[in-house]
Amino acid sequence: MDESGGSGQPLSGTDEADERRTGQPRPGDPATTTARPPSDQQPHDAGTPTEPGEATGPAHPEPTDDQDGEEHTPAPHTDTSHHPAHTTEAHTTEAHGPEGHRSEAHTTPAPGGRKGPAPKRPKEPGGGLLMGRPFGVPVYVAPSWFLVAALITWVFGGQLDRVLPELGMARYLVSLFFAVAFYASVLVHELAHTVAALRFGLPVRRIQLQFFGGVSEIEKESETPGREFVLAFVGPLLSLILSGLFYLALQTVEPGTVPGVLLGGLMISNLIVAAFNLLPGLPLDGGRMLRAVVWKITGKPMSGTIAAAWVGRALAISVLIGLPLLTHSGSLGTDAQDIGGMDTVMDALLAAILAGIIWTGAGNSLRVARLREHLPELRARALTRRAVPVETHTPLSEALRRANEAGARALVVVDADGDPLSLVREAAIVGVPEHRRPWVAVSGLAQDLTDGMRVSAELAGEDLLEALRATPATEYLVVEDSGEIYGVLSAADVEKAFVKAMARPS
Repeated sequence: MDESGGSGQPLSGTDEADERRTGQPRPGDPATTTARPPSDQQPHDAGTPTEPGEATGPAHPEPTDDQDGEEHTPAPHTDTSHHPAHTTEAHTTEAHGPEGHRSEAHTTPAPGGRKGPAPKRPKEPGGGLLMGRPFGVPVYVAPSWFLVAALITWVFGGQLDRVLPELGMARYLVSLFFAVAFYASVLVHELAHTVAALRFGLPVRRIQLQFFGGVSEIEKESETPGREFVLAFVGPLLSLILSGLFYLALQTVEPGTVPGVLLGGLMISNLIVAAFNLLPGLPLDGGRMLRAVVWKITGKPMSGTIAAAWVGRALAISVLIGLPLLTHSGSLGTDAQDIGGMDTVMDALLAAILAGIIWTGAGNSLRVARLREHLPELRARALTRRAVPVETHTPLSEALRRANEAGARALVVVDADGDPLSLVREAAIVGVPEHRRPWVAVSGLAQDLTDGMRVSAELAGEDLLEALRATPATEYLVVEDSGEIYGVLSAADVEKAFVKAMARPS
């Protein structure tokens, strides 16, 4: 909120900095007294007044899916995309390979704070066409999936024309069925991650089928390296099992028929998905397995993340250079003499996309791991602003005068018994001209308190972010376990703490 001086004008950043350096108020300001909160540690005077119309809520540090993720707060990774809170991470993303990625989303609090009850958390995260809720987790098909389905239909249809020319144009219907069946296999892969996460008590926000596969947005990280290893391994394991089942089914049909071609294609594609995801580099499942092993040996999850992320970057370079070379050498079963100019372009484009996904996912994993390392430093008690209680009909000018005398930076509207009713919004104060402040009651600038806007002073790290994400607002009332008012927490201050945590080296 606005902190006014003796003239009723907000303190400027320079004036405030000078006052903090010298420990003395500016000339002409009323003498200030120290108003301690109901504990030995005082809330700090964090944050600066915002200009009218300026958003005061945190941006999404996308981990989403922040997060990986920048999630999801902590948020959405593409094998497991970590991102700070929605941060939205989030989340941050680490990719699961050609079939997709598992994402751990951590989200930062979203902006909000209009007058009246705080907006409720959306029941559905969204992300495309809702297909169902297996195990209570919504499954979405992103619009980009339809582009890939069309591409697979076209490519596989061309292969069917050489194998089963008698199909004619019907080959594209068979190809479309293959595309749908392949992504159903990808969904099984992601469901394996989801079931394991739920078994370990890790909430899963959603599963999304998209351009290069699937994303399981797991909102928290595994607590032990053993669970991390299992959580990563079950996806490729299910793909291998599916490949084996398709192989057994292939033995029961006649070769060179439509069922034979479909079963053979699904067997090979699932085998490729499993093999690719077992490569030992983030953000692939194999990278998370490597991270778990290094974590177990060193006892430091950050060491595992660094090792697996750099192996992932090495894999990205290998894919970018090696995939086109393998294709042209004939090592992938194609006669080098049959490769034309368009094939060369397509191979290079595919290699570049895969390398980009792996490189980006590895970098996001490092950023999210660094954020997680500093998350415990985000404590509600340390970030809370000192506040003064004012009654409903108190003029804004009088409320600001009291806040200035107490060295406070927030106003809490209370009833006659001293129970909090609402919080005066900082952005609303800045929007009131100085000459109108004596005639404007603080109740007209306040947001009514909801249960979600009351947070404990003991909250820290991911617990704090989760509490803020559940009820987006610009300010929150911070209370002691006894219910006593401690101060006001600004979402903007949490955002600034996020930025500082990301900037600090590990």
